[in-house]
Amino acid sequence: MKPLTIAIDGHSSTGKSTLAKQLAKALGYVYVDSGAMYRAVALNALRNGWVSKESGAQASKINAHVEVLVIDFELDQKGVNTTLLNGEVVEEAIRTMEVSNVVSHVAKLVPVRRHLVALQQAMGENGGVVMDGRDIGTVVFPNAELKIFMTASDEVRAKRRKAELDAKGQVHSLQDVLENLKSRDKADMERADSPLIAAEDAVTLDNSSITREEQFQRVLGWVEDLQK
Repeated sequence: MKPLTIAIDGHSSTGKSTLAKQLAKALGYVYVDSGAMYRAVALNALRNGWVSKESGAQASKINAHVEVLVIDFELDQKGVNTTLLNGEVVEEAIRTMEVSNVVSHVAKLVPVRRHLVALQQAMGENGGVVMDGRDIGTVVFPNAELKIFMTASDEVRAKRRKAELDAKGQVHSLQDVLENLKSRDKADMERADSPLIAAEDAVTLDNSSITREEQFQRVLGWVEDLQK
């Protein structure tokens, strides 16, 4: 049987990447973090002064530059997936609140989306891939054998995100984190190009009140059903 293509979409801080990594490791598939690619473009724009939370993005400059950016993934010495931007490890830099506050401004730019979608499709053209993001099941891999749309309550998501930031020494109030998540959700769902929506044939997974292991076993069961 041809290796499956698994598309995982959903709201911010629902654990998309955690689940995708678990599945990829268990199945021996390639894992691609599409969100990290948009964050890398946003980080580059921040460094060049082309985007800010208040004034948005300087679209012409970001669009003109995106195709020369080299975005790669590699495993570090601990076997953890790491994002590289033009050869620089930026995994921690792209996970800051500063990047979170502007990534939606960058992600809504059509040339940016077109370029990154093409790269993502090339990465998964032979199957055997697990990719998470906002438009994987609707745009990147509309023919994926398994599409999952992840969600959780706002409060649960904010607490998860704050815990991640706290662990990295990035201290922000729960209210600030919650507002950031809601703002990103609104921007993702309302953008004109490739908005965040569940694919018609996606399975909805609400993980507000289940553990990571329970979630993983449930989804692994879905994969095994498809492989029978």
